[in-house]
Amino acid sequence: MNKYLRRPLAVLATATLGLTLLGSTDAAARGPEWTAAWSAAPQRPSEGFTPNWAEQGFSRQTLRQVVRVTEGGERVRIRLSNAYGASPLRITGATVARAGEGAAVEKGSVRRLSFDGKASTVIPARGHAASDAAELPVGAEESVTVTLYIAGTTGPATFHAQGFADSYRADGDHRADVSGRAFDEKTQSWYYLAGVDVEGGGGPREEEGVVLFGDSITDGFGSTSGANRRYPDALADRIDRPVLNAGIGGNLVLNDSAWYGDRGTARFGRDVLDQPGIGTAVVLQGVNDIGFYEAQAAGLDRPTYQPAPRVTAAELIGGYKELIRQAHQRGVKVVGATLLPLGGSDHYGPHAARVSDEVNAWIRTSGAFDAVVDFDRALADGSDPERIAARYDSGDALHPNDAGYARMAAELAKVL
Repeated sequence: MNKYLRRPLAVLATATLGLTLLGSTDAAARGPEWTAAWSAAPQRPSEGFTPNWAEQGFSRQTLRQVVRVTEGGERVRIRLSNAYGASPLRITGATVARAGEGAAVEKGSVRRLSFDGKASTVIPARGHAASDAAELPVGAEESVTVTLYIAGTTGPATFHAQGFADSYRADGDHRADVSGRAFDEKTQSWYYLAGVDVEGGGGPREEEGVVLFGDSITDGFGSTSGANRRYPDALADRIDRPVLNAGIGGNLVLNDSAWYGDRGTARFGRDVLDQPGIGTAVVLQGVNDIGFYEAQAAGLDRPTYQPAPRVTAAELIGGYKELIRQAHQRGVKVVGATLLPLGGSDHYGPHAARVSDEVNAWIRTSGAFDAVVDFDRALADGSDPERIAARYDSGDALHPNDAGYARMAAELAKVL
């Protein structure tokens, strides 16, 4: 894989944002051509499965978050979301740096961020904001740290529940700290941070970015926490293109969920099509639309497994057709992924078995998608194709483990 080789810091200007770059008049007029290098789909504040800070929000605290970018460049910017905020969000200040160990950052890499030339920004309720450009060379598959200082009180926070990576919090203003000592609290969710974009990575790309759209399987449930072993990460290791994760654990194609976000057909534009520099979307979603019904029917009356209507194959296919329509309207190719085997899981039952078979047959044969990747057959147990093979199973008969996610990435790489 071609990787971006960063230049020595000594030849770079000190931290600046909104810097005017030397070059042709045309280039200056166009401004930066951004490519999304990392993303997380925003969710409304909720309790979640593991402890998080979304419902309590932040007050006079510094929030430090570490993410791995999948494209390199000379300049970076961040995108923040207040999509589910009930009031304006004031970010007092922010920095970006190359990540160190834990909450620490690489010495000499801290760059102060600005927003329209100002150190602070106010993001309206249900709004979003992007920082100005920061001169910070980063390489593909390198981790960067985004630090936000919030001097006021936010109320409940827009977040991404299942990050499977540590985020850190400290009292007071520690946005410029190199050491991570002040950051004595952590969770595994991301807050307000919706994207990291790069620019100046060596000229126009022949291949545009890939967004993987789905539920907890795309989000990375069952992978090794903190190790970047999710299936989007595994794909980024195999192809020389930016790869973005637009998964939300528990997300549904057809219905909104208080825990698992807006329905897929409603959030697809924001979480996929609005990402800068993308050209392909991969759709792997639907197991919760059919599985929540089975879980409820089996007596698992969990509030998280709602809504749980009895969804038909025709209804789910109608949802896929809507996603394809939205993508093609924006000139984005769509790869359809078959639903994984779910036998033995709490999502499995007669209805789910029948609908998943009908849906997978349609994905394989309809020609509605621009390409198809068959995860169902790739991960199935040879002696019982209704189940995930033991070597790929994380233990719940529903989510793959690291080896399963690696196999998915290998199969998808063949069709991209």
